[in-house]
Amino acid sequence: MDKKRVIGNLDNPGLPYEYDKREYGTVPLDSSRAPFQWVSEVAYKNAHRIVTRGYDTTELMEQGYGITDIMFINFQARIPTVAEDQMLNYILILSLEDGLSMPAAMSRMTARSKTFLTQACGASILAFGHAYGAYSAFGNMLLEALQKAESEGKGMQAAAQELVASKLGDPALGVSDLMLKDPAAKRVFARAEKLGVAGKYIAFTKEIVKAAQRESSRPVDLDLLGATGAAMMDLGFTPEATWAIIAVTRSFGAGAHYIEEVEREGHTRLGETLTPKELYDGPGDRPVPPLADRDKVAKPAKTRTPDEWKAAFEERKKLHGSGFAIVEEIHDPSKKTGIKTLGKKI
Repeated sequence: MDKKRVIGNLDNPGLPYEYDKREYGTVPLDSSRAPFQWVSEVAYKNAHRIVTRGYDTTELMEQGYGITDIMFINFQARIPTVAEDQMLNYILILSLEDGLSMPAAMSRMTARSKTFLTQACGASILAFGHAYGAYSAFGNMLLEALQKAESEGKGMQAAAQELVASKLGDPALGVSDLMLKDPAAKRVFARAEKLGVAGKYIAFTKEIVKAAQRESSRPVDLDLLGATGAAMMDLGFTPEATWAIIAVTRSFGAGAHYIEEVEREGHTRLGETLTPKELYDGPGDRPVPPLADRDKVAKPAKTRTPDEWKAAFEERKKLHGSGFAIVEEIHDPSKKTGIKTLGKKI
């Protein structure tokens, strides 16, 4: 008889089945239910029409509706008022170009590697984080605070004071020292009020600003995150829709930066960029010791007492680029978006 072939631990009797007698082949289709298929409320198309939320897009264009109108239709299934459309246009134009910001720089760096424009815009959008463009985190924070205030019978002023007490200094608060001399954020609120589209989210954000100014030890004021996020929510957009719309809007500016970088600077070939010693501030040049002398210069990472560990850790924090100086995030950073559940509630 042939000796049974054993692979690793697969003949362990503790396994729920005998491995060498396991079934091969695919699982037959379950005929008791319909096969999976994508279903969408957003849009459909055939050879003659593209329809979004029930509206024929060709007819929308022929009637003179624009891209901002379609955003309301896509995200809210409604045609906006003239004032709402004007407000969204205002926000998108303000968000489209931010000079040589970090997302623009990301697009330019990607452009130098001779990649595609779409990849450069993608890199730019990926620069949106919780400290930069945290529209989801900001919006969901407002929603949660207002819902809590309503359930507890508190007014906006008390709710804002409570929120600032726990969130002062949080980059997603919408209040910081970023725009003390820049009037752009305040102009967003002024424009919304002039158009008559300002609502409870702008009112609540104003109370947050007042509370933060009372509690902060340094000057702070409304920033563009707070202004844009609150105005978009008063237009009826969710925090997640706001994030998507602003990110895609910024990709237009990122695309312009990509094109300019390619036209003015060209591409950088692998190995072409040199890094002179003048741009280096690490340890000075050191001779490489022979392997035989390893024990004379080697320093073990192992420590034997808590004091030794602490001293070694503090010393390593001086090594920039080692990761020792980074403050670890204990909580899952993805939770900072403010999204509590995924999927559609039934």
